Amino acid sequence: MKTTIHTDGLKGWAQRAAARARALDASEPVEPAHGITFENAAEMVRLLTPARIDLFQAVRKQSVPLKELAERLGRDVSAVRRDVVALERFGIVSSEQVANPGHGRVRVISAPARVAISAEL
Repeated sequence: MKTTIHTDGLKGWAQRAAARARALDASEPVEPAHGITFENAAEMVRLLTPARIDLFQAVRKQSVPLKELAERLGRDVSAVRRDVVALERFGIVSSEQVANPGHGRVRVISAPARVAISAEL
């Protein structure tokens, strides 16, 4: 599923929602998508810090256990966990607890297949 990040606020969201509704009413195919809308680019930048973008890039192609992700990024596990929680709230990354045979459970972080950012300054 594609995730698209917009910075055009409520007005842009309403326009996109109306266009999807028209397509559905006309029985046109609509690709499943996940959208995130910020009021402006500054709001988006508060969430998408350079460290969080690096985190996203690290899990984009392959799911990675949290501890291994922190090691790859050269960061503290608790800081990476906080960033994962922040990005998870918006659906930019996801995590799940999986069995780690002989070692209990481990949290694995993954990202959607495609993410597009549409920003206006």
